[in-house]
Amino acid sequence: MFNRVVLVDEKNNEIGTEDKLEAHKKGLLHRAFSIFIFNDKNEILLQKRAESKYHSASLWSNTCCSHPFNDKSITEYANLRLAQEMGIETNLKEVFSFIYKTNFENGLVENEYDHVFFGKYNSDPKLNTDEASDFRWINFKQLLLEIAENPTKFTFWLKKIVQDYSLYFLDYENNNL
Repeated sequence: MFNRVVLVDEKNNEIGTEDKLEAHKKGLLHRAFSIFIFNDKNEILLQKRAESKYHSASLWSNTCCSHPFNDKSITEYANLRLAQEMGIETNLKEVFSFIYKTNFENGLVENEYDHVFFGKYNSDPKLNTDEASDFRWINFKQLLLEIAENPTKFTFWLKKIVQDYSLYFLDYENNNL
């Protein structure tokens, strides 16, 4: 069901479904999730999006992200996509959610009610090359520095999450989550 998305209102109440591409053309608010995987050194696993992605191709992003459908829980979909994209199975914890909206040069609009998950994993991923072309581990402070120095190399939502919600990452580093 990855070709359909769940449309929601600003309180995350389901109001319908739509074809994924149509939702992005019309800028309709829909559910999404973003996953951040950390290792024991508190480094974050980033993926470089595949060149074939319909927006934000070849940009560095968080470990995994996608859209859940309403036949499973968001956590179930997050685990499923993490295994499919990165070959990773681990316990995920939803840490926070937020709404963001941005326009892309190709006319598509990302308008998402994004559920953010954190998880732990200590091996390198097994990339699905249809989704990701590369990966790397990076500590949070270095990631903030690289975003400040080269913002065009990173996805919009990654920048928004790490800049606007940095306290969650700092709490995670200090084992407060």
